[in-house]
Amino acid sequence: MNYSIQTERTIYFTSDHHFGAPTPEQSLPRETAFLEWLNEKEKDMGALFILGDLFDFWFEYKTVVPKGFVRILGKLAQLKDAGIPIYFFVGNHDLWMDDYFEKELGIPVFRTPQVFNINGSSFFIGHGDGLGPGDLGYKRMKKVFTNPFSKWLFRWLHPDIGVRLGQYLSVKNKLISGDEDVRFLGEDNEWLVQYAKRKLETSHYDFFVFGHRHLPMTIKLNEKSTYVNLGDWIGYFSYATFSNSNLELKYYLEEKR
Repeated sequence: MNYSIQTERTIYFTSDHHFGAPTPEQSLPRETAFLEWLNEKEKDMGALFILGDLFDFWFEYKTVVPKGFVRILGKLAQLKDAGIPIYFFVGNHDLWMDDYFEKELGIPVFRTPQVFNINGSSFFIGHGDGLGPGDLGYKRMKKVFTNPFSKWLFRWLHPDIGVRLGQYLSVKNKLISGDEDVRFLGEDNEWLVQYAKRKLETSHYDFFVFGHRHLPMTIKLNEKSTYVNLGDWIGYFSYATFSNSNLELKYYLEEKR
């Protein structure tokens, strides 16, 4: 399904916040900065795209969600209630997202990349995990984690045990977290760049926007198509804006200096 947005206001893209890690106490300053950012950008926000891994671990039981993040969830609800469209893409740390965002916040949740037409420009948008060549270990692990039977088994753990175990593994186990060295691999070795180039062989998109890599980057794929990775809110506090047909990476902490 293709989605269309027509607005004179700015479109914002953000990803890979990993709130809650490595501990709630250490995460709090980053959460505070993100809330300040939302408050500042609200006045000209035409839509907000969150491209996954908002939390470092998220699992929804039938009647229980992880403790914390009240201010962030409340702010997202406030933005949505004010009429600002918000779109959430599941990342590898929130694979177990169910319907909480949709029912409680009215925010649509996407589990695969989607195509958006924004003010006449075509966008291919997703978190980015498991796309492109390589990363075979994670792809196998993702099949296990997203299997309905695996999720059913996990739900039999008491939330006090299950959430604590999930948080521990998410921080400690790189195979589960999908964490990689944050360094540019070269255009020929960046697997999301290769994925985007393959998509262009069959369809044109003006912009590809992904997260997951934790490294802000803008790469021209050809004369008419651009790849952007959003970076993260751990070391870069980076995000992207789209207005006047221009997609631009920005850095919140630099704006505050």
